[in-house]
Amino acid sequence: MLSRLSQGLARLEEIAAAALAASVTLLILINIAFRAAGSPLYWISELAIYAMIWMTFLIASAVLKRRQGIAVTLLSDALPGRPRRWLSLFVDLTVLTFALLMLWLCWRWYQPLALWRAGFDIQAFQGQTFNFIYAENTSTLGIRKFWVWLIMPLFAVSLTLHGVTNLWQALRELGAPAEEPSP
Repeated sequence: MLSRLSQGLARLEEIAAAALAASVTLLILINIAFRAAGSPLYWISELAIYAMIWMTFLIASAVLKRRQGIAVTLLSDALPGRPRRWLSLFVDLTVLTFALLMLWLCWRWYQPLALWRAGFDIQAFQGQTFNFIYAENTSTLGIRKFWVWLIMPLFAVSLTLHGVTNLWQALRELGAPAEEPSP
């Protein structure tokens, strides 16, 4: 069930990233047209940048789920079956450790319990924590930056799910009999 959830989430991330890639292209083309007409829309550039950031994090999570990231495989290609599986296990454990660390850092950054204790009063939250994450606005869009930055905890949760799934699969493969190299 966890594997199906991870695969489904990775598929949704790929679809969302593709939609964001298309929107970045469209936003840039609109921006070019308006600049050529002599009346640039500055918020379009900022929106395109944020769309690209979200696209990057979403596709990175899906790529790590599928173990399709750019890699130097010189060592893993030279190893026989069982040591190669141990190396794969180490890589999956490293990804999961990174995801958990990022999840913890996002928890500390957003401080949802402190915000809740402050009764969702941003002024009181800032006074108690000296954390101004919920008060800062974007330059031209005029929205709170924490909405844009939500991709970080979403990425951390997604990568944690993918990391756990991949680690579980690597542990299962480690227990399987080693494959003989083909002649």
